[in-house]
Amino acid sequence: QVQLVESGGGLVQAGGSLRLSCAASGRTFSRYPMAWFRQAPGKEREFVAAIDRSGGGAYYADSVKGRFTISRDNAKNTVDLQMNSLKPEDTAVYYCATGPILVVRTTPESYNAWGQGTQVTVSS
Repeated sequence: QVQLVESGGGLVQAGGSLRLSCAASGRTFSRYPMAWFRQAPGKEREFVAAIDRSGGGAYYADSVKGRFTISRDNAKNTVDLQMNSLKPEDTAVYYCATGPILVVRTTPESYNAWGQGTQVTVSS
């Protein structure tokens, strides 16, 4: 079973940037898509971005399109989320995830391996 560990969260002012990283253990990393989700207090976990197995295809929620960029390095078993022009509504715990799927999915139920999460707080 793959294990995921996120890092890079923190406190930033609106308009600022953060880069999240997710390190994965296990030899199957490059076989499956990777995704980032987030969950704000009192809200359901929501899709943020995902990337296919090769890294050639990326998908984004409308709320982050044009501001966030997902990337992966299969040699290093890492997936990153570059977040620019951050807004207070981006405040949440961010999770990386993967699962035994062949194509990118945007629903949390499609993924069965999750990191512990990293807090992102954007002040106004």
